[in-house]
Amino acid sequence: MLSIAWVNTLEFTAPLWFLVLPLPLLVYRLLPAYRTKQSAIRVPFFSSLLQALDEKPSSGASELRPHWWQRVILLLSWLLVVSALAKPVLLGEAQTREQLGRDVMMVLDLSGSMDERDFMSPQGQVISRLDAAKGVLNNFAEQRKGDRLGLILFGDAAFIQSPFTADLTVWQALLQQAEVAMAGQSTYLGDAVGLAIKSFENSDDADREKVVIVLTDGNDSGSFVEPLDAAKVAAAKGVRIHSIAMGDPNTVGEAALDMDVINSLASLSGGRSFQALDQQQLNEAYQQVDELEPQLFNSISYRPKQAVHFYPIALVLVMYLLAFSVMTFRQLARGNTDV
Repeated sequence: MLSIAWVNTLEFTAPLWFLVLPLPLLVYRLLPAYRTKQSAIRVPFFSSLLQALDEKPSSGASELRPHWWQRVILLLSWLLVVSALAKPVLLGEAQTREQLGRDVMMVLDLSGSMDERDFMSPQGQVISRLDAAKGVLNNFAEQRKGDRLGLILFGDAAFIQSPFTADLTVWQALLQQAEVAMAGQSTYLGDAVGLAIKSFENSDDADREKVVIVLTDGNDSGSFVEPLDAAKVAAAKGVRIHSIAMGDPNTVGEAALDMDVINSLASLSGGRSFQALDQQQLNEAYQQVDELEPQLFNSISYRPKQAVHFYPIALVLVMYLLAFSVMTFRQLARGNTDV
């Protein structure tokens, strides 16, 4: 099993070199043997000379034949050289590289009106607007595989509760810590959008898509940056804003919904606006946002490669060094025996 697994990890990147394996056989069959000539003296008393020396005559031409082990070394060397030319590589364990698609900054209103209990939970219980928003945001986050999510909470001021992260579990835990009025009772919508736009400046990938989703139940109550001015800046920086208004637009006072501002906030930046009067409409709003911003998750699987072509060449050198050493010792031993 180990040998089979090892073979499966070996790959040749230039396998066409194996086509030259029969080349030595073709050379041996088609080309004549190498011949050499030596000078000789012809004497008329050659027979008498042999009798005097007590020698027997031999053929004048001879052919050197290699030993069997020399043939084996030669064949192995050729096979190893061709294998090295075929560029063998060892494949490592399969690895997966994930590329995140977009950054999505959630901007959540924590003004006092978000404590209104006019929404119904899926279990049929009356819950506050903030609890309804948390439930929908949790479900939305679970479907955003491949996106980095951030979270901005705002009231009298806006602050980043969670920077962009791909760890959705941590993001959901930070969302659950949000409480009504923890950022004040007012609705500084423009400042929250401006902070969301600024948060993209620290993104490590300028090509990643940038999306802001604003959830509010009131109109802007005194931001330093007007919401429409923030929307224009977002459009210039390639940031899309989707706005979701919770509650009844007929409400008066500070908690009143200014749908013109909410609609313009989205349209100026290339996004969409939605209105949710109950839990079902809030779910539908986030489902539509999910369809407008489909996942851009890309997973790439690859296996690292390690070149091993130098091992066959090293083996050839070792074989020839051993053969040369053996022949040298044999010659030395023969010389000592002759003496």
